Amino acid sequence: MTRLVIFDLDGTLLDTIDDLAASTNYALRRNGYPEHELAAYRYFVGNGVAKLIERALPEAERSAQNVERLRRDFVEYYTEHSADLTKPYPGIRETVSELGRRGIVRAVASNKYQAATEKLVAHFFGEETFRVVLGQREGIAPKPDPTIVRDILSRTGFAPAETLYVGDSCVDMQTARNGGLRSVGVSWGFRPRAELEQNGATFVIDCPAQLLDLL
Repeated sequence: MTRLVIFDLDGTLLDTIDDLAASTNYALRRNGYPEHELAAYRYFVGNGVAKLIERALPEAERSAQNVERLRRDFVEYYTEHSADLTKPYPGIRETVSELGRRGIVRAVASNKYQAATEKLVAHFFGEETFRVVLGQREGIAPKPDPTIVRDILSRTGFAPAETLYVGDSCVDMQTARNGGLRSVGVSWGFRPRAELEQNGATFVIDCPAQLLDLL
């Protein structure tokens, strides 16, 4: 029986790609580096801001110093513009609400840094919808390391067998596997359906309402 559903954020609950791309291009432009088209960012995102910046930089410029400098510029810009173009995917609010009505506990596990994760979740879903909201934090390895989902299980008191993990990428499917959870890949996110299947998704769904059929 499913009692807890853990959601990834970017590409799963929220379509954030436009604001992520704009913020990264701002940091690149400010430091004299070439910008990228929106489509490229679907493969740059997923492992946290530092990895996003590293992937966006020219290969010869991917030093730790450059990544950190651009990361600071990204965070400065994204803090002010994270919700300019971001929006929930169609049907996701209704599905999240229905889970609550059915007594299912909901949580968020994101590789986005903690402050931005909390801000976006509160802005689009309110502060009481998700029992636990965790982003990337100092000293905690990012997904696909399973520490973040194990932390959520510990805070909520549920077992892996009672939990579904919902995400849109290979990172999410690997996180679920590493944490011993059943995984639900969402085909509306940033990565193709084949990536989800190739990385061991237990289920793949094409619209949020189909999640309810898996409970």
